[in-house]
Amino acid sequence: MKLDQPIYLLALLVIPVGIALAYLARRRRRKYAVRLPTAGTLAALLPRESQFSRVLPGILFGCAVAALALALAKPEVTVREPVERASVMLVTDASGSMQAQDVAPTRLDAAKSAVESFLDEVPDQMRVGLLSYASVVETIEGPTTDRDNVRAASRSITAEGATATGDALKAAIDRLRETEDKNDPAPAAILLLSDGMTSQGVNPLEIAREAKAAGITISTVALGTPGGTVTLGGGFTRAVPPDPETLRQIASISGGQAFAADDADELDNVYKQVGSKLGTRPVQREATAGAAGIGALFLVGALALGLRRRGRLG
Repeated sequence: MKLDQPIYLLALLVIPVGIALAYLARRRRRKYAVRLPTAGTLAALLPRESQFSRVLPGILFGCAVAALALALAKPEVTVREPVERASVMLVTDASGSMQAQDVAPTRLDAAKSAVESFLDEVPDQMRVGLLSYASVVETIEGPTTDRDNVRAASRSITAEGATATGDALKAAIDRLRETEDKNDPAPAAILLLSDGMTSQGVNPLEIAREAKAAGITISTVALGTPGGTVTLGGGFTRAVPPDPETLRQIASISGGQAFAADDADELDNVYKQVGSKLGTRPVQREATAGAAGIGALFLVGALALGLRRRGRLG
């Protein structure tokens, strides 16, 4: 939150000044009070009032002053609003290493679940596409606002083959360019999930530079744990650790963000987090009305309690 007119916060000085005046007035009353012989008897007949009840109207009045001073300062809060026609391609590694079970039930199943979470999070008007890859690009869909097509494409992915990350990113960039309105371009981004090192195809770092030149950011997610393995024919196992460093470089070069996930819940959270930001932009909105409304409520509460207390004592 930021303030457009912070000078009005000087009104907060009313609070300590009011406290000081109330304290001095109370001392003055005690100093010049005339004690009657029957004062003890009369005090016993009056209803007892707690210390908190006596100071509560003052506390509410102070809160009212603070809220109204904040309203005068014109507070502005940052909110995210959907960007019309924004597009994102979900690029999912479907190489054989995605069969590893270090991310339960398997890395690929966790990735499919994360895609569902992403689709639930993004604005309805954002166009989403899906691309899966192994040795070559396997599945490609969108970008589209039809979430059912993307979900169906995600559920059909199977894991086998090598890892051609650069080729997949190139295909995703091409698809985003195909759907772009040349006369009125909209924001575009790629979310890449991979669990291993590129083993064939073009260098993904070169494609990341191409994406940056095209104004397309690539955010990356490194999935898996260093101890991940897959079982090969004959019962042999092969280590399939993720390659977070390369993915971090891809994100850095293109202007995106890099994440790592070593379990399904963490992966879901990453996709939700990214989904809430992709296709939206931060805007400043004035929150004066809200602060003024809260201040008015505090002020009404202070007056009501003050009148009630005065009537009880009278």
